[in-house]
Amino acid sequence: MQSNAFRKVERDFSIKRQRAQSDARRFKNSVYEENPTLEKIENEINMISLKSAKDRIFSDNLSRRIEQEKLEVKLERLNRKYKEELQKIGLTKEDFEPKYECTKCNDTGFVENKMCSCFNQELINETFKQSNLSKIKEENFETFDYGYYSAINNKEKYGIEKSPLENIDGIKNLAYKFSHCLEDPTQKNLLFTGSTGLGKTFLANCIAAEAIKQGKSVIYQTAPILLDKMTDYKFKFNKTEEEREDYNKIFDVDLLIIDDLGTEAMNSAKFSELFNILNTRLLKNKKILISTNLSLQEIKNEYEERIFSRFVGDFIICRFVGEDIRILKKKIINR
Repeated sequence: MQSNAFRKVERDFSIKRQRAQSDARRFKNSVYEENPTLEKIENEINMISLKSAKDRIFSDNLSRRIEQEKLEVKLERLNRKYKEELQKIGLTKEDFEPKYECTKCNDTGFVENKMCSCFNQELINETFKQSNLSKIKEENFETFDYGYYSAINNKEKYGIEKSPLENIDGIKNLAYKFSHCLEDPTQKNLLFTGSTGLGKTFLANCIAAEAIKQGKSVIYQTAPILLDKMTDYKFKFNKTEEEREDYNKIFDVDLLIIDDLGTEAMNSAKFSELFNILNTRLLKNKKILISTNLSLQEIKNEYEERIFSRFVGDFIICRFVGEDIRILKKKIINR
């Protein structure tokens, strides 16, 4: 039985595909209005192609075979002329094709009766209400801006030997490598730490965008919502098959991003679920990215030793430093 989320995503894909086809038709019609010769040639091509196909059915008749050969020669000439007319206005036949978002499935959601990675990701987004991932078109490695990070070394201010610019460059390069090594068992997970407004969420979006581009599945959720969802599931009676599948996705997706760790109201059940996430995904070699405003010492104070030891042993700890980018942006706007 299909879930509500599945039906919604299926409808969305159908609308998206129809929109692409409608846009393509409108564009073609607008070109034909300005270049009627093109439409005339295409109509001739269609008529001859249809006649040729009919004649092919009765090709055992010698006269029909001769006629068909003539039609094919004429068809070749018309196609060449159509191409030349398009070249005159700087277009190709491909320009009239629908511009689908996914070239693997042409926005059908399926490839050879198997769910396409794009459909699977949209299903995850809908199931987990991942509003965060709506930003990945604007927040990705191509749009990353170094301009908000100072090139001045100030250990007393930032607490590290490097300048914020050198530091973020190293983290960005590490993040890019991480996004391309999600199946590599030697690649450690990532823990982003640092105050608010230093680019942790932006860089997490960069990683998510790159992973999705490669066809990987991503769950991106805040710690409070994720842990509430997991504990609600654990204490619920009469779980449905759909709920089991949603719960298991947390352990099985290619990349799990947990944002705002430290803002959740913890209890013993949530400690247990957080450890379960970390331990199970580590055993399965399923990558995790965690972002927090807490320092490493604060994490040690807030969480159980078994959780903290996973962070220290299985994560690369990336400390973000610098000025609050949100404040910098406001200053620029108000100049």
